[in-house]
Formats: sequence, C-alpha cells, structure tokens
Amino acid sequence: MSTYRFEALLHPRSVALAGAGEREGSLGRAVLENLRRCGFAGPVFPVNPRHAEVDGAPCFDRVSDLPEAPDLVIVAAPPPVVPGIIEDACRRGAGAAAILTADLGEGPDDPGPRTQAIARAHGLRLLGPNSIGLAVPGRRLNASLLAHMPARGDLALVSQSGTVASGIVEWAARRAVGFSAVLSLGRSADIDVADCLDHFAGDLGTRAILLCLKTVPDARKFMSAARAAARAKPVVVLRIGRRDADGPAPETHTGALAKPDAVYQAAFRRAGLLAVRDLDEMFSAVETLGRQRPFPGKRLAILANGRGIGALAADRLADLGGSLAGITPADGFSGRNPVDLGVDADADAYRHALAPLIADRANDAVLAIHVPTARSGGEAVAAAIADTVRSARASGGRKKPVFAVSLGEGEAASEHLAEAGIPRFATDSDAVEGFLHLVRYREAQDDLMRTPDSLPRDFAPRADEARAIVARALAQGATWLDPVSVVELLAAYDIPSVPLSLAPGIDAAAEAAWPILARGETVALKVVSPDIVHKSDIGGVRLDLTSEADVRAAAREILACARRERPQARIQGFAVQPMVRRGRRRELIAGLAEDPTFGPVVVFGRGGTAVEVIDDRALALPPLDLALASELISRTRVARRLAAYRDVPAVDLRALSLVLVKLAQLAADLPQVRELDLNPLLADDAGAVALDARVRISRAVGMPGRTARGAGHPRFAIRPYPAEWERTMTLRGRPIQVRPVRPEDEGLFATFFHQVTEEDLRLRFFSPVRDFSHTFLARLTQLDYARAIAFVATDVESGAMLGAVRLHADANHTSGEYAILIRSDRKGTGLGFALMRLMIDWARADGLKRVEGSVLPENRPMLAVCRRLGFTVHPDRDDPGVMKVGLEL
Repeated sequence: MSTYRFEALLHPRSVALAGAGEREGSLGRAVLENLRRCGFAGPVFPVNPRHAEVDGAPCFDRVSDLPEAPDLVIVAAPPPVVPGIIEDACRRGAGAAAILTADLGEGPDDPGPRTQAIARAHGLRLLGPNSIGLAVPGRRLNASLLAHMPARGDLALVSQSGTVASGIVEWAARRAVGFSAVLSLGRSADIDVADCLDHFAGDLGTRAILLCLKTVPDARKFMSAARAAARAKPVVVLRIGRRDADGPAPETHTGALAKPDAVYQAAFRRAGLLAVRDLDEMFSAVETLGRQRPFPGKRLAILANGRGIGALAADRLADLGGSLAGITPADGFSGRNPVDLGVDADADAYRHALAPLIADRANDAVLAIHVPTARSGGEAVAAAIADTVRSARASGGRKKPVFAVSLGEGEAASEHLAEAGIPRFATDSDAVEGFLHLVRYREAQDDLMRTPDSLPRDFAPRADEARAIVARALAQGATWLDPVSVVELLAAYDIPSVPLSLAPGIDAAAEAAWPILARGETVALKVVSPDIVHKSDIGGVRLDLTSEADVRAAAREILACARRERPQARIQGFAVQPMVRRGRRRELIAGLAEDPTFGPVVVFGRGGTAVEVIDDRALALPPLDLALASELISRTRVARRLAAYRDVPAVDLRALSLVLVKLAQLAADLPQVRELDLNPLLADDAGAVALDARVRISRAVGMPGRTARGAGHPRFAIRPYPAEWERTMTLRGRPIQVRPVRPEDEGLFATFFHQVTEEDLRLRFFSPVRDFSHTFLARLTQLDYARAIAFVATDVESGAMLGAVRLHADANHTSGEYAILIRSDRKGTGLGFALMRLMIDWARADGLKRVEGSVLPENRPMLAVCRRLGFTVHPDRDDPGVMKVGLEL
C-alpha cells in the first residue's frame, strides 16, 4: 500500500486509545499521559469496557461507540482482543492504527494474522505490532512510549527497534536536535521501512531520514523506495544484528564470501544510503545532518590550539580515506594543515584565524578544535567561532560548512554553536566521521547520477542456448553442472575459460591428454564429482603432468584420495585441461552467490584456495553496467595490484569489468543458477580467463514476501532492464526500433533535444528549457524500472533518436503520470500515438489502474491523441491553464 492513508497516521485530527487505563506502569496509562502532556490539539478518546472514565474523561466501551471516526487508533490492549478492536476501528472509519501490543503470534489462528487480514480488507494502515508508537513534534503528537517528547526539527527517524529509537531521541534531546517524526515499526504487519521512505522522501518538512533496521521483508520494494529517497535527501541507515547467521551454509567460495551483512552493505551502497556501524556513528551522523546540509568537495582544513590534537584529527581523516586540504599562505598562516594556533590561543585568535579559512577556496570545509586551558575559556572560543560563522554567512559568500570540537566544555559552549547551526562533537574522531558522512552522501549522489560506458556492440549473449544447458541438467536431476556444461555455459556469455575434456576413466584421461602433450604443453587433471565441490580439499587436482604415464598415475592417485576422503561420492571421471601458466597474471575470483533477502549477488575479489581466509572481496547487486562493475573492483584491496608496477603491465580493467557485467546478465537470464564460481580468474593486460569454474543450479522460485511485477528474475532486488519490451515497428515505410531507455542513452538524449524546437520543448516541460546538464539528462535516462519506464524510439538505419515517452508510477503503484516528446520534424507520422499505446500496454502489464498527465491547452495534437486513446480531458482544478487527461485501465 505504501503511503496510502499516511495522513491519518502522521497528521491525525483525533486519536482513540484502546486499552486506556489508570494503572501505574500500564501501556495505556503511559501513552495517555504522553498524549496529554504534549498538548495534542484534537480530541483523545479513551476506550476500555472496564472503565466508565479515565482521568476524569469519559471512557467508551468500543471504538465503534465513539462520537466521531478517529483518524488514528492506538492499541494497548491484550493480544486476544486486538482483532476485535481493529475490526471496530474499520467499521467506525478510522484511517490508521498503531499497535503497541506484543506477542500477537504468527499462526493462522493467532491474533496477529487475523488483525492483519481485517485491516487489509478495509484499507486500514497498521503500525506495529510490538511498536512503541509514534511522535510528530510539529503536530504536538506523542502517541508513544518515549520517555520525552522529541524536539521539533527536520530529521525523520524510522526504527524497527523501539529501544534504539528511544536512545536516539534521548541523545538528540541533550543536543537540541529535532525531528519531523519518530516511528517505531515493530513487527511491520503492514507499514514497513519502504513505505516510510516513500513518504518522507516527499515530505517538505523532512531534510534527512534516519533508519534503524534488522531485516528487509521485501527487498525489491525496499531498494526501489531507498533509491528514490536517496536521490531526494540524505538517508542514514544503522543495521542491528549484523552478525546473526542467516540462511543455509554456502557450497562455493563466492557463496562463503557473500555473508549476509556484506550483502546488506552492498545493497545500502547501491541505493545511495549512508550506512553506519553503531549508535556512536549514528549520533555523529545525526549531529551533522541536524545542522549541516550536504556540500560539494571533500577537502578539510583543520584549526586547533595545539599541534598534537590537530595531528590526531588529520590522522583520523587519513585513516578514513578523507582528504586534507591545502592552505593558502596568508598573514599568520604558513600554509601547513592542520593550522596550529598554539596552546594559549584565545577567542580573538580563533576569530582571526577562522575567517580567512572560511574564505579560502583551497578547502571545502573547516574543522575548529579547541582544548580548554587555564588561559583559554571554552565558552568564549565557542562564541567567537559562532560569531565568525554568522558573519561569513551574512556577507553573502559561500556558506562553507564549519564543524567544531570543544573538548570537556559545558552546555554554554554547546548552545553558542547550536544557535549558529554548527555541528559540535565531543572528540576529533567524531567530528571527522561527521564531516565524511556528508562527503560520502555527496559522492553517493554523484555515483547515482554517473553515466556508464556503453557495452560493446558485439556483446549479445546466447541466452536460449544457456537456458537449454541448464534445463537439460535439471531434467537429469543434477544440482551441479558438469565441467563440460560449465564451459559451454560460459561460452554462451563470451566469458573466456580454459578448454576442457571430460574423461570417464583412467585410459580415457590419458587419451584426452595426448593432443595437449603432443603440442608440447603440460596437463592439469581434476576429479569430476557432483559430491566434491572443492576438489583440492581431497587431493583431487594434479598439475603439470608431462606424459601419458604421468596422467594415468595421477588419475589412480586422485581416485584413491577420493575414495578415502569421500567414500560415498559419485565419481564421474576426470576433467583434462591444458596447463595455463600464471606468469604475470593476477589471481582473482568472480562469481554469483544467492542471498536469502536480496537474491543474486555478484562477488569479486582476490582468488585462490584461501579466499575465505584472505577475505578480500566486494559485493554488488545485479544488474551491473561497466561503471558499477569498475566501482566494485575498486573496493577491493587487490585492486591496487591490478595497476602497473615494476615491469608488470596493468590489467585490462575494461575487460575485467565486462566479465562482471556478463555474470550479472547471466544471473538475470538464468534464475536457476544459484551459485557460480570463477576461481581462479586470471587477469592481465590481454584480458581475463577462468581457470576453474563450478555452477550450482535448482528450480527457479520467487522470494517470500517479495513484490515482483512484470517479467524477469523473480529474486532480483533491483528490477533489471526489461529487454522483453523491445519492439520494431514500421511507420510510413521506415523501420523504427522502440526499446526501454538505458543509462548510457544520455548522449542520445542530448543530441535529440537540440533537434527539438523551443516551442515543442515548452509544450513538454511547460517552460523554456535551454540547459541540458548532466544531472538533467541523468534523471531522464537512469530509471528504476520497478516504478518508472521510458521508451525511446530510434531510426533503425541512422540510430538517431526520434522521440520518447515516459511513465512514473506513484508510491502506491496505483496510477502513473506520463510525458511524451517527439522530434519536431517527425510530428504527424503516428509515432506519438504508437508510443502512447506502448506506454499504456506497459501500465496494464505492470498492474497500474490509471494513467494521467498534464497538457497545455495549446498542445492540440496531444489532446487529440489522448481523446483517440479514450482519455478523459478536463481543466486542472488547481491550475486552469493546464488540462488534465486521464485513462482508467
């Protein structure tokens, strides 16, 4: 349901409290006191059949007895009566309910599922159960078990853990940090993290979102909402229970490397979220985001009254990958960073030093650190810092971020800094982390808007051939592809691997080795068994064999080892391959793993038999493009060894990135592939080749609780490129290709816009458009296919773009708003009508109920197309200068 009826939850006009009472320590008593203490403006109706009145107010037996329909019902009653309360609330017309009651159960006859079914049938939104409630300071609403009413501010806090939410609120209260809303989700029978992200992403009163979560019930829904929210404002996420085991034990190296917490971190990174590790780091992020907006740049200037404390901050900055700024030489400055004012520096010294640093274009932010001394009072220094920052902002120049550390100082110093909107930290380490939170948020935004390189035109995987290979193996009851099938599968995706022959016995192995030996090469011999995944563990590999006699002897030794170490294993024979010398090649690992929450994951890192011990790896959610694949490689330690050093040439990073893109495409095409290992994957300046590979398969199934619309991989957390919607049509005798937009289409759009008249641009964007910046174009071409689509039409012969239509679904995925633009010289050819019909077909297939749009009255051709397609047309009630068009599907 997403944001449906969130108004009733967060902005209620009236509240009913089911389970209200006067007993000290009861849920009902605590919530009622909080509701009254915060000064909620609307009526609060106590509901409890055992009381005639509560605290002097009349008490009602049932919600259905209330004199008016409450927007919000707070439930603090015993589990058995909760379904009845929710049913009463639905009958009375309530919009939302927050269930504080715990232990509702999960069985079919338990109160939990019955409550959920009743609410869903009537469209009532549920917060909880096992929630501690919600608070909206701007509405003077505290329907929660929080110890204190949060201060009013512009941070939204959404937490699955009530105790963590309480801790953050208490910390914020001591720091004068305020919230637009605080929500405790509990067990999330209905309203979940994704719903809250969708709401607060569009909330004008919220500048940043703080998340505390343990699990994600619907990965695709979460990723779609998180990516949309992160494009709009900073989102900080703290995951608890990171070390908890999750899912069955993996059977491949890549599976072992894809630990659940690492996958969560990869998902957060892909969505553009700022992940923090603990409450200290979360508090640091709250302090920063509560007072400072994101800014461009990452160069930090450090000002301190002591060389040692300044050096500590600089060291911490270096440890965390930050950048120390240069200092423009000036009066009193030597150009060294950190700037040391000396142990006796007073308020005037800070004032005179800070002003030029704020004005200096060689840095992007300033950190001012003060350690109290007998000759330097902290309150006076804090006041001087605050005054200097205010003066700099008032001068009309750039509002440069300033962070402050005031060690051991009291509330007075903190108040001076807070009133000036300066983030204040207890230690230099916290301050550096706070600074880097904003740097990384800005970098994440840049990554989200980065245009990937185009894939090679000749990359066309033979997906049907690959599907046949996997289907044949599944029909035979296999759970692992045999080595020959693995090589054929990789070849279908043009992933280089070493040629292989499958020999059923000792003599056959010697015979298969002869052509290799005759070329003067040596042989690698490996056992083949569906029950032996890691062959080297049982002595199942022999290398550098130089004769047929050596091959026979090695085969006998391998069989003896296999029977001794794995007596029940089924031995199918031997894999015979030519030896590939490592030489200057780097030994890597790449592959696919299966996560129980997020589905397929691409894994890359340092390879070999000890990959789990070395644990040098990075993960990413597919689908991938070349930019994302390159970024994935750069996050490993082994990435530094891929560059040139001494007489060793650099690895062909584009070829290596392309292997990862191909693996991601394989995962999209073949849901039956559950784990895939390329280990070792050898890479050098000539490319990459897989020395050994294994593939685990099973029947494709979806993920529990997942919302999966449309075609494609049922377990993908990010909806992949919908290739099945590519079309070729003929208009007036000319072939035209129509396909979904891809991120690398940015250049295509840039050229297209220069071929559209200013008047047609005005009709499309409702105002003159002349600046087609990278950010503008990226927003048109980088789509989340789970909630938006754009089709681009190109001329088959020239490749030129002729037009595009786009549709963006609302957060509830019930309606979508369209927009269309045709190249000015191709208007009147029927292209607009064809694109509109294709867009409508997508909307129906995607489960939307309505398509609508806004059209200027003078755009008569567009209005005519809409009428032909069955749209209703009427003036916009809010803007008479615009026509609203709509089509019920």
